[in-house]
Amino acid sequence: MNIASRPKFFTTNKRGENYELKAELNSEYRGVRKDAVKKVIANMTVGKDVSGLFPDVLKNMHTEDLELKKLVYLYLMNYAKTQPELVILAVNTFVMDTNDTNPLIRALAIRTMGCLRVEKIIDYLTEPLRKCLKDDNPYVRKTACLCVAKLYDLNPELALESGFVETLQEMVSDINPMVVANAVVALSDINEASPETVVFKITGGTLNKLLHALNECTEWGQISILTALADYKAGDVKEAEGICDRVLPRLQHANGSVVLSAIKVLMINMRLVRDANFNKNLVKKMAPPLVTLLSGPPEVQYVALRNINLILQKRSDVLSNEMRVFFCKYNDPPYVKLEKLEIMIRLCNERNVDQLLSELKEYASEVDVDFVRKSVRAIGRCAIKIEEASERCINVLLDLINTGINYVVQEAIVVIKASETAGIADIFRKYPQKYEGIIPTLCENLDALDEPEAKASLIWIIGEYASHIDNADELLSGFLENFKEENAQVQLQLVTATVKLFLKKPNENQDIVQQVLQTATTECENPDIRDRAYVYWRLLSTDPQAAKAVVLSDKPPIEDEDTGVSAALLDELIYNIGTLASVYHKPPEAFIGGKRYGADNVQKAVAEPAEEEDINAPPPQIQAAIKNNDIGNLLDLDWDDPGAAAASSSSQPSAQNDLQDLFSPSSPQQTQQQSPVAAKPKSNVDDIMGLFGSSAPAPVPQTSGFQQPMFQQSPPQQQQQLQQNLFGGDLLFDTQPAAQPTSPPQQQQKAAQNDPFADLF
Repeated sequence: MNIASRPKFFTTNKRGENYELKAELNSEYRGVRKDAVKKVIANMTVGKDVSGLFPDVLKNMHTEDLELKKLVYLYLMNYAKTQPELVILAVNTFVMDTNDTNPLIRALAIRTMGCLRVEKIIDYLTEPLRKCLKDDNPYVRKTACLCVAKLYDLNPELALESGFVETLQEMVSDINPMVVANAVVALSDINEASPETVVFKITGGTLNKLLHALNECTEWGQISILTALADYKAGDVKEAEGICDRVLPRLQHANGSVVLSAIKVLMINMRLVRDANFNKNLVKKMAPPLVTLLSGPPEVQYVALRNINLILQKRSDVLSNEMRVFFCKYNDPPYVKLEKLEIMIRLCNERNVDQLLSELKEYASEVDVDFVRKSVRAIGRCAIKIEEASERCINVLLDLINTGINYVVQEAIVVIKASETAGIADIFRKYPQKYEGIIPTLCENLDALDEPEAKASLIWIIGEYASHIDNADELLSGFLENFKEENAQVQLQLVTATVKLFLKKPNENQDIVQQVLQTATTECENPDIRDRAYVYWRLLSTDPQAAKAVVLSDKPPIEDEDTGVSAALLDELIYNIGTLASVYHKPPEAFIGGKRYGADNVQKAVAEPAEEEDINAPPPQIQAAIKNNDIGNLLDLDWDDPGAAAASSSSQPSAQNDLQDLFSPSSPQQTQQQSPVAAKPKSNVDDIMGLFGSSAPAPVPQTSGFQQPMFQQSPPQQQQQLQQNLFGGDLLFDTQPAAQPTSPPQQQQKAAQNDPFADLF
C-alpha cells in the first residue's frame, strides 16, 4: 500500500503547548488570558522554558487586575536577564504603575523594577524611585528603601550622585517604624557592600529614634535595628545603661532571634557598666528567656545551646542555678545531648557536683556508644575541675568499673573502660601520688580494654607507677606479644613505659627494654615510633643519668580541659550571636566568601574564567611565535628554556648546602673543602649521609656497652651498616664530630664506674 495514501498518520494539527498558550494569551477574554498566564507561571515553576512567550505575556501587563499584574511581574523578574531588549518595552507600564492611586500597585511596580537587575533600565528607574521615596504611604516608602540598596549594588555611582543614599539616611528618622527598619536594613547592606564608604553611622540623635522604633516594628525590623545597635559604641556608662534598659523588654519576645539579638546588645553594653548590682540584675533577667528557647524543636534547641555555650564562656553566672534544665531527655537527638553535656560541665560547681555526678552515672548505661564515652569522660573532667569533688568522682568511676549489669557489660564495656581509663589517667596527672590505691583495680580490668586510647592510658599508668606495681613487667609483656599489631598510639606508650620500667628497675628488665627497642627500630614502619626508640636508645647509650632526668622528669599537673574558644575569638563571636557564626563557633570570614559567591558574580566567573599559569607551557618566545603563526621561527627556537634549566640546576646545590649547614657538625672550613666533592655524582645513600655530615658509610665506634648488642642482632649486614652511619653520630645534633678517637684505658674504666648501666649488657 502506498504510504502517501494515508497522510493522516504522519500529520497532526497540534502545534505544541506553547502555541496554545500563545493563542490564549492573546485572547479577547480577560479570564482566558489570566488562566493562560497562570499556566505559563506553572510551567516556569517546574523548569520548562517559556521564554518564547515573553512578548505575549508582556501585553497583559497593562491591566487593572492586581492578581494578573503580580503574575506578569513575577514572569518578568524571572526572564528579564534573558530578554533584556524586550524588558525596555515594559518601562512605560512601570512608570505608569508608580503613579497609580493604589499604593499596593505603586509598591509592586518599584519593587519589580529593583528586582529586574538589568542595566539598560537603570536610567528609567531613578525618577520613579525618587518619587516613591517621598510617597505619602509608608508601605511604598519602605519598599523603595530596599530598592535603593539594589540600585547601589548595580550602580553605586548613580545611587550616590542621585542623592538616594542621603535620602535613605534621612529616612532613618521617619515617623513610621517599618520605614525606619527598612532604611536600617538598606544602609547596612550598602555598608557591607562598600566597607571603605561609611554611609551609616549611628549618632546620639539617631540612637533615640531607633530605640523608639524598636517597640513598634515587626520582629524582622527589630532584629535589624538590634543588629545595628550592636555596632554602636556607647559614649559613657550612663548611655550604656540607658540602652540596656530600653532593650531589656525585647527579652520577652516570642521570636528566638529577637531574644538572642537583644542578649547580644546587652552583653556588649554590659562591658561599660561598672555597677555590679546593675549587671547582676541584667544577668538574672537573661536566664529565663534562654531557658525558654530550650522548649522548641531539636533544631532550635541546638542553635540555642550553641549560643548559650558562648554566653557562658563570657559570663558563667548567667545560668548558674539552671543545671536541671540541661539534663538530657530520652528522646533528645545525639547532637543535642552532646551539647547539653558540654554546658553541664561549664555549669558544674561545688554546690551541684553531686547532682551532676548522679546524672552522669545514669548516662553511662545508655545505648548510644558515643554519648556514653562523653558522659564517662565528663566525670573525669569534673574531678579535674573541682578538687573537692575528685574523690567522689573516683568512687563513681570505680562503681562503673565494678558494675555487673549485662546491658552495660555487653553494649558499652569497651567504651566505658576506654573513657574511664583515659579520665583516671588525667586525674593521676592532676593529683599525683593521691589515688594510687585504685591502680590494682584498673589492672584487673586489663583484658577488657580494646580501645587504643584506653590501652595507651593504662600503659602510661603502669610505666609512671612501675615502682609501685610488683608485676609491671608481666603486664607490659602481655602487650609486647602483639606489639607490631597494636595501634601506633599504643606502641609509642609501650616504648616509653618500657624505658621508664628499665630506669626504675634496671636489674630486672634489661631483656624487655632491649626487645622493645630492637623491635621498634628494625621492624616498625611508623617513623614516629622508630625515631622515639632511637632517641631513647641514644640517651641510654651515652648518658643514663641524662636519660633518667629526661624520661622520669616530673610532669606538670594537668589543667581543666577547656574546650572553649580563645578570648579574642570569643569577643568577635559575641558580636555575631544569633547568626551562623555563633553556631559554627567560627568568624564569618571562615565560611563566607563575601560577594564573590553571589549569583551574579558566579555567573560572571563562569562566563569569564580566570587565566591560570600553565607550568607545562613553552617559553615566552615560543608562545609569541605560535601566536603570530611564524612557523619558520618555531623551527629555529629551542623548546627547552635554558634559563629555567640553569636556574633549577643551580638551586639544587644551594638547597643541599642549606640542609648541610643545618645538620652537619663540621666547621665552615670543612664545608668549603667538601664543596668540590658535592659536584660529583652521588648515590642516594651518599645524599642521606650528607644531610648528617657523613661523607661515606663508615662504621662508627661504639660509645658504651649498651649499644653493641643492639646492632649485633640486626640480621642484614647492609642494614646494620646504614643504621650505624645514620644514628651512630649524635642524634641530638651536638657540635662534636661523629667519629671520636679512642679513649685511654684509664678514661674508659672511669667512665664505666660512673655509668650505672654500663655492665648491664
